Amino acid sequence: MSQITDSQKPEASAHQTGGQTHFGYKNVPIQEKEARVADVFHSVASKYDLMNDLMSAGIHRLWKRFTIETSGVRKGHRVLDIAGGTGDLTMKFADIVGDDGEVVLADINASMLKVGRDRLLDKGYGRNIEFVQANAECLPFPDNHFDCVSIAFGLRNVTNKDRAIESMLRVLKPGGRLLILEFSKPVLPIISKAYDLYSFTALPVMGKLIAGDSESYQYLAESIRMHPDQETLKAMMETAGFARCKFYNMTAGVVALHTGIKP
Repeated sequence: MSQITDSQKPEASAHQTGGQTHFGYKNVPIQEKEARVADVFHSVASKYDLMNDLMSAGIHRLWKRFTIETSGVRKGHRVLDIAGGTGDLTMKFADIVGDDGEVVLADINASMLKVGRDRLLDKGYGRNIEFVQANAECLPFPDNHFDCVSIAFGLRNVTNKDRAIESMLRVLKPGGRLLILEFSKPVLPIISKAYDLYSFTALPVMGKLIAGDSESYQYLAESIRMHPDQETLKAMMETAGFARCKFYNMTAGVVALHTGIKP
């Protein structure tokens, strides 16, 4: 398992030094956010898959299936699955690319990466998969290296999202595709109200009962509300240099898949 060295970690830009960023609804020093997010996922890693099924009533599998179908990945391709966690997308990509291709499961969190690695190896995967601990803001891969880059339910936890999107652009080959699957903004007010009620009441309770951790699921609910909406994220991708950017709303905009192509 590869490790990121200190020299590879992103430096805060001048205007960020000593500044604040959001951790859910709280403002925290920029340099503290990464460690706080790490603590959340260290806590939930062992129950992550079970909680995903319970929280979404299994619908997350349909969101991920659509992502795979939209990816354009083919046999022999090289794919990077950032914030790959327990490996749902990685497994599907590995099946598609075959022995002539390669999939890298990358995650900044060592606990999540271990759970994903153990899960995939137990299922007989691994021959065409590499496991790398990596920060999305400074991906430790060559320029123009991957045919496809995906990040599912991970971008909202990144401190500097613009820098991460630029890093994803760099490692993609010209013509390569970026896939960002993330919670977004519901398109109907009635859905939005019901979603808020569910997120801030049911999720922390389930987190306490199943994972023994209500605070982490409170943070996850808050982080969703702080994430850019569909049009804002699309504009961020275009500013970074992606072309043909678009998004697909799923479950009335509760989740959106953004796609873009490297020119």
